[in-house]
Amino acid sequence: MSPLLLFRRVAVAEAVTWALLLLGMVLKYVTGTTELGVRVFGMLHGVVFIAYCLTAVLVAVDQRWSRGRTLLGLVSSVPPFATVLFDRYAERRGALSASWRLRADRPAGRVEALAAWLVRNPLHAAATGALAVVALTGLALLVGPPAG
Repeated sequence: MSPLLLFRRVAVAEAVTWALLLLGMVLKYVTGTTELGVRVFGMLHGVVFIAYCLTAVLVAVDQRWSRGRTLLGLVSSVPPFATVLFDRYAERRGALSASWRLRADRPAGRVEALAAWLVRNPLHAAATGALAVVALTGLALLVGPPAG
């Protein structure tokens, strides 16, 4: 799977889970019918949010995004549906390639070496990503929801 396709799929998934969470919030706070939507879709959105952030970092390293572009990509996960807008922006600017740079290029530094290993070993990358999402989701559950 190319960086463009991977990033797009996760960006769209993040936007879809935002929509589901917003629907759950309407059911809980507007209609007062159930809070189940917030519980289920909130957890789902949290998991996909973490997956999006990890994917954005991997793609940013591989595609040599600037710190500003990387930060913009990460911040786009906060407002609803902004990940899809960022995906379009990044593609128009040529920041999302159809191939992984680190499949062929020699990595420069430890971060690129890790990214190169992930890119060159997609099954290991999927397992590592899944474990990272589980670990970070568990950490988020331990910390608890934002105060407010």
